Amino acid sequence: MQHSQTHLRTRPVSAGHLRAFEAVARHLNFRAASEEMALTQSAVSRQIQALEEEVGVSLFLRHTRAVELTSAGAQLLMAVSHSLPRIDNAVRQIRQTAGRRSVALTTFASFASMWLIPRLEQFQRDNPDIDIRIDASDSSLDLDIADVDLALRYGPTANMPPHAVRLFGEQLTPVASPWLLKSGPPLKKPADLVNFALIEAGDAQATHLEWLTWRRWFDENGMPKLQAKRWLYFNYAYQMVQAALTGQGVVLARLPMVAESLANGDLVEPLPNKRMDSPMAYWLIVGPRSAHRAEIKAFCAWLKTQAKATRETIGEVPDPDTVDNLD
Repeated sequence: MQHSQTHLRTRPVSAGHLRAFEAVARHLNFRAASEEMALTQSAVSRQIQALEEEVGVSLFLRHTRAVELTSAGAQLLMAVSHSLPRIDNAVRQIRQTAGRRSVALTTFASFASMWLIPRLEQFQRDNPDIDIRIDASDSSLDLDIADVDLALRYGPTANMPPHAVRLFGEQLTPVASPWLLKSGPPLKKPADLVNFALIEAGDAQATHLEWLTWRRWFDENGMPKLQAKRWLYFNYAYQMVQAALTGQGVVLARLPMVAESLANGDLVEPLPNKRMDSPMAYWLIVGPRSAHRAEIKAFCAWLKTQAKATRETIGEVPDPDTVDNLD
């Protein structure tokens, strides 16, 4: 579809067709967009045609089996993909003021399952009128536009914004189930690990998480050539710890993530003097539009209390450079 300059309109376009445009642009498929929007494919197509008439140029190139964005479509998508989430977030907050209070947070899946969720029951018991929504994803969301109130993140200090609150740091330590250690060969010194299956993240060697590897731990303990009896590889930390809990091997665990399992005896730290420092820490970041709400303040205060307990459990000494961000 081509439009001359004489057909270009000067008034603002109506907003009704923008969701259809965003869905088609995201899927690059009219059928998938129509299924997502619960509309017929022809209805979505009519909305796109109407939008193109209002804008005055073609937004998509139609092929036999696919569509692609034109340069104008790509330009419009950049604006729409930022604007629609902001509108949705504003509507959500308006609805919240008339309904139940809620806290929406984002964090990575392993932290949600291993640290946050086991502790949530206490907050829910003390705050029965506050709903909790957790977006567990390894993708970092932009709190300026995302439909969440706060983020719990994992990374070095240099990667965090100035207003991030440090919850606790991290050490790595070998852990295993107590019955594996009782039924198997002795594990009294690092060299004894040669007799055990070792559990590790499958992609750690090839990613920025190299400091989580057994190889680095071996190097730190002067055993660069040590080889395990066999290896077990998993994608996520909670899978690795679950394998250790069931006696399938020894895992080099992130201490804050297994502190409770160590405290209750489900896991054992056979080499407590061989902990290895990590450059990473766990952080709380509150979205700029949410910080003033009473339920957010209550949840953050609870998080800081839980973080303090974790620091005490793992024996963390506050870093003077970050002590102002600690409780």
